[in-house]
Amino acid sequence: MTDDIRWQQRFSNYEKAFLLLERALTIATPSEVERGGIIQFYEMAFELAWKLIKDYLELLGYTVNSPRDAIKQAFQAELLDDGQVWMDALSDSNLTTHTYDENKAIEVVGKIRSHYFPALQQLYRRLGSEKK
Repeated sequence: MTDDIRWQQRFSNYEKAFLLLERALTIATPSEVERGGIIQFYEMAFELAWKLIKDYLELLGYTVNSPRDAIKQAFQAELLDDGQVWMDALSDSNLTTHTYDENKAIEVVGKIRSHYFPALQQLYRRLGSEKK
């Protein structure tokens, strides 16, 4: 029962970060500061997403040891539609955490808009429909 509550609490936190990212992405031509905000909201949403996946999979009886493991298992369990996009998101999330380069930031924001946000949105809709 505790695991059931844990994933739902994690979903609530994920939802907040997801909605902040969604709102930030409505800025058509973000400034340098706004790009930084988009990347930060993405990093928060992605971090909460893989932890949400971990909690949900553990409720189903899986053992999850890392973000990579969570993504692989979630894809195999058909919780995620595109495992490669999630692996790419993990890689970019790790990269943006440790360095800030304006050209890289522009590139990452483009990937967030075109690939990563739709993947986060798919998870949001999928688990939102599961939440009581």
